Formats: sequence, C-alpha cells, structure tokens
Amino acid sequence: MRSNEEIHILVVDDKKGSREALQKMIAKEGYRVSLAHDAETGLELFRQEPVSLVITDLRMPGMDGITLLKEVKRLNGTTEVILISGYGTVESAVEAMREGAYDFITKPLERALVLKAITKALEKQELLRENADLRAKLRNLGDPSGLIGNGQSMIEVKELIRQVAPTSANVLILGESGTGKELVANAIHNLSDRAGKPFIKVNCAALPENLLESELFGYERGAFTGAVARKEGRFRLADEGMLFLDEIGDMPMSLQAKILRVLQEGEFERLGGNETLKVDVRIIAATNQDLQEAIADRRFREDLYYRLNVISIYLPPLRERRSDIPILVEHFIERFSEKNKQRVYAFSREAVELMSNYDWPGNIRELENTVERAVVLGRDDLLSVDDLPPSIARGAEKQDESPVEAGAPVISIPVGTPLSEIEHRVILETLRHTGGDKSAAARQLGIATRTIYRKLDQAESLK
Repeated sequence: MRSNEEIHILVVDDKKGSREALQKMIAKEGYRVSLAHDAETGLELFRQEPVSLVITDLRMPGMDGITLLKEVKRLNGTTEVILISGYGTVESAVEAMREGAYDFITKPLERALVLKAITKALEKQELLRENADLRAKLRNLGDPSGLIGNGQSMIEVKELIRQVAPTSANVLILGESGTGKELVANAIHNLSDRAGKPFIKVNCAALPENLLESELFGYERGAFTGAVARKEGRFRLADEGMLFLDEIGDMPMSLQAKILRVLQEGEFERLGGNETLKVDVRIIAATNQDLQEAIADRRFREDLYYRLNVISIYLPPLRERRSDIPILVEHFIERFSEKNKQRVYAFSREAVELMSNYDWPGNIRELENTVERAVVLGRDDLLSVDDLPPSIARGAEKQDESPVEAGAPVISIPVGTPLSEIEHRVILETLRHTGGDKSAAARQLGIATRTIYRKLDQAESLK
C-alpha cells in the first residue's frame, strides 16, 4: 500500500480561498498537493505527471467540473474525481456520479467529510489496482488444469495432475466435500490422451443400491419391472474414455466386487443378461471418507482400494490454503458479476481479511456461494463486511479478541454523555493502559486496529 507522501492530489478551483483551504487541509494529512485556478490549467498539470485524485469545483469560468471529470476519465480511467460545489443540486450530483465521479460534496466544506471522501476514494483506487493484479495473476497462471490457486499445496496438486494425466493409471482423489475433487477429475481427463473420448460421471452416494447397479452396468429388457427396453450402463458409455466414480466410499459392498471385476478383467454383464461385455475404461474415483478406516470397519474392500489407489491425489481443505482465498474471491467476483449482470469490482480489505481467516467448513463450494450471495445482494460496487453472511461477519467482532486484563482501569462516565464522546474516552483510556500500543488496544476492545486509527482521526477532525 502506498504511503500518503506517494499520493498526488490535484485541486482545481477558481476561488483562491477555497484552493488554499483545501491545500492546507489535505497537506496536513501528508499528501502531495497541486493547485490549479481553472480546469484548463488543471488538465495540463494532469497530463504532465501522475495524479491519484482530482478534487474540482463544479462551476468555473470556461471548462466546468463535469467536463473536466470527463476529460480526466478519458485520459486515465483509474483516477478518482471528487466534485465540490456551493450550488449543489440533486441533478448535478446525479450527473456527476453518472459520469464516474467518486463523490459530490457541497460547500461549505466540512473537514471530516472531505477527508473521509479522500480516504474512501483512494481505498477504492488501491483495491482496483490490487484486483487488477489478481486478475493478471489469474490470466498469467496459464494452467491447463483450470484449477485456481498458486499456493504450495496447489502447485503440488497441479504438478501431480500433469504427471498422471497422460498415463493409464487409475486415480483416487481424496479430500473433504467442496474441495474441488470433480475439478481435478475434469483436469485429468482434459490433459489425457482420452480427452476426445467420453467422460462419464456417477455420484455413488446419490443413487440407491439397486438403481446404482443398473446405472453402472445397464440392463436387458425384462430384467425387472419397468425395464421395457435394453439400457446401456455407464461403463459401456465410457468405453475408451473415463468413468468418474464420485463418493466411492458410499458404494455398497455388494457392488464393490462387481466394480473390482471390471477393473481386473475389463468385463461385465448387464442386469438380466448373459452376454459378457468388454470395455476399456480408465477409472477416476473420489471420496471424502477415510477408506483405510472403512476397510477396518468392513465397509470397503481392501482389494478394491488398492486397485483404485494406484495414484492418490489429496486436495487440502480451504483452511489449509488460505493464501489462495483472495485470488479465488477475485475469480468468483468476476464470474458472478458477469453471470448476474452486476457491477461489482471488489470486496473491501477487511472483508477479504475476514474471509481469509474463516475456516470454511464447506470449503470452496461455500466460498463460491458466499461470493455469489454478496454479488447478488450487495448494495454497492465495493462489497463490505456487511455483505457477508452473519457466520463470517461475526469474525469482525471476534478478530483480535482477548480478555481484558485483571486490574484494568475503570472509567466513570456521567449519564447523558454523548455516545461519540464515550467511545473516544474509552479508546484513549485503553491506549493509555496499553502504553499507546494500538494493536493491543484493538484486541482489548474487540475491534480491528484500523478502526482505532479511523476513530481517532474522526475525533481529531471534529476539534
């Protein structure tokens, strides 16, 4: 993140008093400020060197603020613009926002409002820059597997996929529900020499035993009530291609022997039939269960396990690959903004931090649903903590939480004291207790450290 000294703000106002007041106000915060007495001069300064933010009056002789806004956006769409005016109307504010202004502030200017608008505009700009970097990383990954993530664990998974895909070995994919096991199966198929052949999928947990058997092996006409015509099973449909047996740990024991025969001999019979059918099928299996434990409990055949587990790929849960969460969030924002026709460009840093610290029991599937929910229900193009589900947003209250030390000072506050003053006094007293350590104070107060800075800045601006 850039320091204030690195940020260049251009102030354009035809009134000298307004220009100098804004310069003093902004420079006090450490920003570098340039002044222009009209839009034409401001535009020339803008062309000469990079500007992070333009603050311009609306009504000026010659080119007005709206026209300057349009020119700034045409030259550099990432520069934010704040319009100010002593003649503020709803119509002019709407026009300014429609043309891309970040904010519209009416005169006389209040220091707190101006600084808040500057902070938020620069934060949006920084988030846009960070998300552009994330999008570039997504494009530059160039990974034919299609899996998102560049943490060490995912690098190892992708390398294993690249190694195993061109072979004929059966693969067992292990991992919790929602970690992306089907995506790994898709990647193996797409990178194999069977990519142009059928890729048939069966969820073994979704079908009852009798239906699962007929789905896998097919049946002859008259094999059972309702079998009015022959039906080919999934093994036959996957001939020369691949068969993905998802949730293999839920397959009934009675079917496991038949699966083992296909793996060993490459042959089977349809239900109700005598003809032995030969197939060439590569098996990719997946489960969220501990198959070793299932073998010990006599729920899974040991010989089938070793046939399936020629190569095993373990997909770590999302809580074990937290560094990938920001890039996954960006990927889902882009996808669901387009799908739902929403204009959303990012989550706030605080929201991403909460998501990165959350354990995600539902893994990537839960993260995906969370982002889509926020994109659909969000009230702004910058999503915040308020747009997260309560189970995740509550982390903001728990973040940096620690019990108050025994013997901490007690504050006496008279009845009727304004809430803002109570809040300020509590923060100051906690800072005294921590020796000025804002992080420790934030932990004791159960808030984020940045909230301490923001509250202190707000109190200072009101003096």
